[in-house]
Amino acid sequence: MRARLVECVPNVSEGRDEAAIESMAAAVREVETVGLLDVQSDPDHHRTVFTFVGDPDGVAEAVFRLFEAALPRIDLRIHRGEHPRMGAVDVVPFVPVRGVTMADCVALARRVGQEVWSRFGVPVYLYEEAASRAERRDLAEIRRGEFEGFPQKIHEAHWEPDFGERALHPTAGVTAIGAREFLIAFNVNLGTSDVKVAKAVARAVRGSSGGLRYVKALGLTLDERGIVQVSMNLTNYKQTPVARVLELVRAEASRYGVPVVGTEVVGLVPEEALFQAAGHYLNLERFSSDLVLERRVDSVFNA
Repeated sequence: MRARLVECVPNVSEGRDEAAIESMAAAVREVETVGLLDVQSDPDHHRTVFTFVGDPDGVAEAVFRLFEAALPRIDLRIHRGEHPRMGAVDVVPFVPVRGVTMADCVALARRVGQEVWSRFGVPVYLYEEAASRAERRDLAEIRRGEFEGFPQKIHEAHWEPDFGERALHPTAGVTAIGAREFLIAFNVNLGTSDVKVAKAVARAVRGSSGGLRYVKALGLTLDERGIVQVSMNLTNYKQTPVARVLELVRAEASRYGVPVVGTEVVGLVPEEALFQAAGHYLNLERFSSDLVLERRVDSVFNA
């Protein structure tokens, strides 16, 4: 019987304290049925993205241990970073990988959300496929106002938490927990220090302001490198491929005389998305993943 696997990609509001980040990673590794696949930190964003996979119960336990490690080490009252945030453990998405359905991940999100409130006193909002109402599907809408704006927002008519009282955790804020499909966190770095250019490009690219569907984008400053970044979430790479996004960013930046100087993926990426990009840029006729040697070997020896 094949294992039932769920991916979890928590984003934590700490990207500078290496000891604190390692403590959180170690907490996840303690769960035997979970594999920690990736840890990526960004000091400018002041944020770390953990990627782990395992059976549903193991993944839930890893989330609880991550909260136990993160909450004593993060104080949002003094936290400052480029990336918007509302919680110490800012967002916890569950993604179906193998042997589980989206409905299973929705149920998992709700179970974990209830337990996070009960154990840690952090109010929880459900988002994406687990959302309790339409306006909460979009994570950006929940996060709007950030930690500093939530003391007022949480008392507004439509912003009672799904789990918890109308009061922030004093240092950890609130958390969004949800279920979604694979998302690619894709950033494009621009060769200028003018954040107005990054914001203008982000506005042109993101779907909500008339750009590409399935793209969310922000313009940010990378102070340590003296450049700016268009930070994006691609919520459906099959409908809006990475290469299409990059080319639009490049075209918009060129209007300001600014080059693309690099790109990055935060967390992990489905191999199909990389095959799409390879097919686009190599201009291969009749391209398919069957051209990949390792794929063909696997099909022969694992048949």
